[in-house]
Amino acid sequence: MQKILLAEDDPNLGELLKDYLELKGKFDVTLSVDGDKAIEEFRKNDFDLCIFDVMMPKKDGFTLGKEVRKINSTIPIIFATAKGMMEDKTQAFELGGDDYITKPFRVEELLLRINALLKRASKDKEEELADKFEIGNYFFDYTSQIISYKGQQQKLSTKEAELLRLLCLKKNDVLTREEALKKIWHDDNYFTGRSMDVFLSKLRKYLKEDTSVEIVNVHGRGYKLLVS
Repeated sequence: MQKILLAEDDPNLGELLKDYLELKGKFDVTLSVDGDKAIEEFRKNDFDLCIFDVMMPKKDGFTLGKEVRKINSTIPIIFATAKGMMEDKTQAFELGGDDYITKPFRVEELLLRINALLKRASKDKEEELADKFEIGNYFFDYTSQIISYKGQQQKLSTKEAELLRLLCLKKNDVLTREEALKKIWHDDNYFTGRSMDVFLSKLRKYLKEDTSVEIVNVHGRGYKLLVS
């Protein structure tokens, strides 16, 4: 059962959300009535997602979110507040929030947002752990940076291995040029783009023995690793 930390100073709303999420969402929900209690709970337990009311006594939701981010940089955080000001939304995302919902809201909408974030987090975790791939008749070990084919091995450079891994994670789907450049080179300027083109050419050469495998350009978007 996935665990949610809910920080909400309105006891009636807090209990309503807790009961609904436990009943309909099948979550284990820990309710804290202020930011101080919430950070204590977060330090003591492992959670899968956080929901923080922004306007709370002792410690507001934004401050709480900042402290949580120092402990865990990836846990999904939803900020909830009665405010609808654009600057509040901006601050929420700048502090590392993953979503923002304005009161009053429907609990059904909150549940949909929670499920979407948890699904995305699960996919991100799977991708983070993935390090071995079958590409047609090739076998690619990202950790060792080696492509194997019928007993022959090709050692890849770090950038080649990172690029091939991204293509494998998007196999038969489009890997956008911007995503590849930002994840590997942390920049998407003209010169890094030209550098990536060189690495793509090398990968095509390494994979040319299997005619069922192809890296194609998708005009105006990026690249696709096709395996038939």
